[in-house]
Amino acid sequence: MKMILREYESREVGLTRAQAESLQTTGFVGVTPAGADRWRVTTSSYVGTLVVDDVELLIRPKINPENLFLLLEPGLPSRAWRSEAFAYDATSDLLTAMVAFFARTVETTLARGVLRSYRTTHDRHVALRGRIDVAGQFRQTGVLTPVACTYDDFTEDVVENRVLRAAARRALRVPRLDPSDRQRLQRQLGALTGVADVPVTAETAAGIHLTRLNEHYAPALALARLVLGNLTLTDAAGASSAASFMVDMNDLFQRFVGERLRRELRGRLDVLDEPTVHLGTSSQVSMRPDLVFRAPRAQRAVYVGDIKYKLTDNGQGRSSDYYQLLAYTTAMDLPEGILIYCRHADDEIERRTVVVRNAGTRLVVRGIDLSGSAESVERELAALAEEIRISRSR
Repeated sequence: MKMILREYESREVGLTRAQAESLQTTGFVGVTPAGADRWRVTTSSYVGTLVVDDVELLIRPKINPENLFLLLEPGLPSRAWRSEAFAYDATSDLLTAMVAFFARTVETTLARGVLRSYRTTHDRHVALRGRIDVAGQFRQTGVLTPVACTYDDFTEDVVENRVLRAAARRALRVPRLDPSDRQRLQRQLGALTGVADVPVTAETAAGIHLTRLNEHYAPALALARLVLGNLTLTDAAGASSAASFMVDMNDLFQRFVGERLRRELRGRLDVLDEPTVHLGTSSQVSMRPDLVFRAPRAQRAVYVGDIKYKLTDNGQGRSSDYYQLLAYTTAMDLPEGILIYCRHADDEIERRTVVVRNAGTRLVVRGIDLSGSAESVERELAALAEEIRISRSR
């Protein structure tokens, strides 16, 4: 049974009780009774492909499908994901489109050569290799051989390749893969045969520090992080029987806006993600604004922003959103802060400013339209970055 819904939609459908309970337990959708064998399925901010108990639920975002891929990996030109976006628009199956996107990105990355780096290794050998590991040798309590050694090994078995290999192995377990994508993934595993199969998580990928030596791996690592963190597999009798891929549009939008603003403001403002600030004078009541802007090499915040993928239906914002932003500006002694949200076609305004009575603090609400082309989104974010740069100097 296949159903196609949009985010934040509610629809009455026919399900068995077992199917309704299985959908409810995923946590991605809400399911409530609506009569005999009828259930109301309510989606939220999660979009993607959800497969449970013979039910395939395809949840589409309200934004332009091309821009979903822009959000999935900020940093690649639109030509890199145009074919996957087209396929997704036609099928609504984010799972297969995402695996195809990942497979092609890794293929392009490895075509430049498998990353190798020096890694310090501690081991025991019959003959000395590298330097004696003095602490390790002492632990042998008088036994001279094998010798405890420590040496730097120039190897492809580094964390970046471990992440790609783990994500490729997981993606290969997805049923209904296009044969060309399956072949790509198998070739990639072949190219990474010297890489150990060790437990790797999405947090492992997130913790990789990018330098000029590995920055060409950045798009592939970002997609691998999504595969490892958002692709779930259901096994039966040792064989993969179902796979789901769900992403939270709130998280995607926040990460996308932060990355784009960081790129646009590089060298002019430092952009920090969710730093801890305190409302009280004695480090009481900790808070974590989505974005804090600082002048380069300075410790003091000069601007603050919060990101909300969905505001109220008219784009005005909730009172709690304004209270939260006001708390941030007050705690950091700032005259202005900004609330950035995803603007929809029926929103009344693109930008509005609320001036707080008796304080004068300016709370700016600014929408980003994701219903147009990727190029128009890029222009909007460049304009937003310039607005922030100018506002912080007032």
